[in-house]
Amino acid sequence: MAGARVVVTGMGMVTPLGLTVEETWTNLLAGKSGAGPIAKFDPSRLQVRFACEVKGFDPLLYIDRKEARRYDLFLQMALATSHQAIVQAGLEGKFPSPERTGVIIGSGIGGMMTFEEQCLVFLEKGPDRVSPFFVPMFIPDIASGIVSIRYGLKGPNFCTVSACASSAHAIGEAFESIRAGKADCIVAGGSEAAITGLAIAGFQNMKALSTRNDEPTLASRPFDRGRDGFVLGDGSAAVVLESLAHATARGATVLGEVVGYGMSGDAHHMTAPAPDGEGAQRAMRECLADGHVEPTMVGYVNAHGTSTPLGDVAETNAVKRVFGDHARKLIFASTKSMTGHLLGAAGALEFGVSLLVATTGKIPPTINQTDPDPECDLDCAPNHAIERSVDVAMSNSFGFGGHNVALAVRRYLP
Repeated sequence: MAGARVVVTGMGMVTPLGLTVEETWTNLLAGKSGAGPIAKFDPSRLQVRFACEVKGFDPLLYIDRKEARRYDLFLQMALATSHQAIVQAGLEGKFPSPERTGVIIGSGIGGMMTFEEQCLVFLEKGPDRVSPFFVPMFIPDIASGIVSIRYGLKGPNFCTVSACASSAHAIGEAFESIRAGKADCIVAGGSEAAITGLAIAGFQNMKALSTRNDEPTLASRPFDRGRDGFVLGDGSAAVVLESLAHATARGATVLGEVVGYGMSGDAHHMTAPAPDGEGAQRAMRECLADGHVEPTMVGYVNAHGTSTPLGDVAETNAVKRVFGDHARKLIFASTKSMTGHLLGAAGALEFGVSLLVATTGKIPPTINQTDPDPECDLDCAPNHAIERSVDVAMSNSFGFGGHNVALAVRRYLP
């Protein structure tokens, strides 16, 4: 699709591996796992008692104490990463066109901690004790709303909710809006804080989570024969997207260029992917066609790679069919082996990782590869980071319900 070129000028991250982009990236390249025993509540009644929690996050670096009390953790982290991205983009306090600057932040679940806490208040203390802030603290769209209010941004403003594809959809829709001339600049990303007793109970009872309580750092092992489910993670990531003309006019530093966006629906099963990854194939093909990118130009695919028995095989099959012989020449790796699965925030985080791969030539590993699954036989950069020049990087995100998104990013070429 012809239209404005869309570039990235700012990025922010709060993840199980760090509270900034730099810290997260350093620990990804080092192959560090963010998993450990759950610390923020007592998990003793659960079958799964570990996760990839965010450590040491202080919302008071970004908001005041009164706001912190009223905002769910997912919103606090969304404000943090949006602020980081806006500062890096050089836009703090000086957006040139607020009416043409938007916010699109995705979340699969929203304020899960608030929901769980207020349900207990309702059941134990009665309806009159439910917080008047319950609804605005819980609804997923509040992150986009509060970020826009904080910075006075009056352009396109909404939330994408498509399970684990939520923030990939957010970035894709921001890209589309700018390319089509409906906005000049959009803060886009995702945030999730679903490490709660209720959420883990639900995921564990559907047999989606790894149960390696005694070795949490080894639990997320995409493409390994011993994988037994994903590891839940919290976190947020955001980017500032702009038309190239808008970025150039204000003298911004360009970090990379978004070149393709593809999406599809499986129409197959509530939670399981189609075995041949048919929907994923269509999303990737649409992404390549959208960006006029030949398959051989792609050097890295950030896999959805959740460490589930069915999902990893289906995605591997899809990549083989889309890329043909070239599939064995690219790196097809999963950073979820280290970050865990951030659900609705995963797509934004992994888009940011893909951008860093394309611009630095450094590729984080897929850790915990001790017994590679012969059905997942592509090069996943096992256990060690590598260096390789990458022209175009692709990020895959697939959600419960059959929601598929592929995004492509490249080094900026004037």
